[in-house]
Amino acid sequence: MIRRIKIEGFKSLQRVELELGSLNVFIGANASGKSNFFDALRVLQGIGYGFTLSEILDGKPKSASSEVWDPIRGGSARAAFANGTTADRIRFELDVDVGPNRKHLAKYVIAFAPSTGGLLEESLCLDGVDVYASADIENPLTQPYFEVYPKRMVRGPRPRIKFDRSRAVLGQFSRSEHCLEKHRELVQACSNALSNTQRIDPSPAILRDYSAAQSVNRMGERGENFAALVKTICATPASRDAYASWLRQLWPSEAIEDVAVLHGALGEPLFAIRERGKDQPAPVLSDGTLRFAAITAAFFQPDKPELLTIEELESGIHASRVRVLVELLRSQAKAGQVQVMATTHSPIVLAWLRDDEYDTTFYCDRDAGTAASTIRPLSKVPNFLRVLQKQPIGELFAEGWLEGAL
Repeated sequence: MIRRIKIEGFKSLQRVELELGSLNVFIGANASGKSNFFDALRVLQGIGYGFTLSEILDGKPKSASSEVWDPIRGGSARAAFANGTTADRIRFELDVDVGPNRKHLAKYVIAFAPSTGGLLEESLCLDGVDVYASADIENPLTQPYFEVYPKRMVRGPRPRIKFDRSRAVLGQFSRSEHCLEKHRELVQACSNALSNTQRIDPSPAILRDYSAAQSVNRMGERGENFAALVKTICATPASRDAYASWLRQLWPSEAIEDVAVLHGALGEPLFAIRERGKDQPAPVLSDGTLRFAAITAAFFQPDKPELLTIEELESGIHASRVRVLVELLRSQAKAGQVQVMATTHSPIVLAWLRDDEYDTTFYCDRDAGTAASTIRPLSKVPNFLRVLQKQPIGELFAEGWLEGAL
């Protein structure tokens, strides 16, 4: 889980630092910085995968070892913060819980030049012990390699280790002979904490279709192989019952009996729900029903991600059922297995948040003069808690009070 993140020089995020929790909700007007923050998480995902920095920003075709990687919006040409300056430096600083039961704390720093895709700075510290660092080493962009100091084991001159400058040291270091055996697993766990991110943006058209696979442990970000995932979930009675119980809460009546998986002529699975003794296949279900079913299924995947991101959380969900969605995210995130990042434009979503969740509900705003985004927790918005005693949060958001408060 990412406990703290600091982003400098990325898109509109000139300088943003956040303390994060298990459930994190981002609100704000269009073009306020929400999607740019999610793009930053995707850059970190690419770093965890070990892609080159240029591949992360500009895209990567499918290869024998990896799937297609779509470019970050705007690519390398639009990756750096621009406000009449020529700055060519993006920097991330993270505190991440890693390892078995997330008992270890990794502090990771990386900076790079988006125009050339070259490293400028990188360091990793595990439980207060430096694993490697580039501080105090001159690493001019003209040289093709990047040097770091590893943890010193004996007295005398510290060795410098050369790495490929085009990609993060993190993935390379775990395979290096200079990585101590006691650190190797945790260094790999740090890479996994960054890469094991899943974006969920279910497409009803995809959810209505048969799955290409018979059974999967994780569906695609647009809902690819959704029915195959449900088939996997239903193979375990406890998981099936828990999943079906959440789906029943979406409807006010007791008509929904169970979740079902139908099969095509070649045995390909198709999602369905059982209502009053009849199976209702995915093609006849509403967009909102399918989207809720897919988001819920993401929390029952055998292959759960470390981080789950959902944009426009409420899309397609009836206002009367938003409470169920919020409760789903809250309960699953607090179970400690998945960290959730979600955006919303809905005052109703905010109305169902609890007071203790305002520390990790972030309001995003954009300065008209500098074009820089500010992201701050609602609990730190001036006078927010005082005004909240007089007027519901949903009304404050819908009336634009938050925009005038900053």
